[in-house]
Amino acid sequence: MTLDRAVMMFAGFMVLLSLALGFYVSPWWYLLNAFVGLNLMQASLTGFCPAAMVFRKLGVKTGCAFK
Repeated sequence: MTLDRAVMMFAGFMVLLSLALGFYVSPWWYLLNAFVGLNLMQASLTGFCPAAMVFRKLGVKTGCAFK
């Protein structure tokens, strides 16, 4: 799995997790969806992604988006 796919999978997991937590626990968890969305937009504009940095340190091989 490349770094690009790992970041997309992590973002998708966080969206689904926050939807479940918002439905079953508290509507305040829906704010996590907003944070994930804003982080994705910021990463697409700047190329800076904290999750990509963490995955890179864990040894995930680099893809074409985050070098």
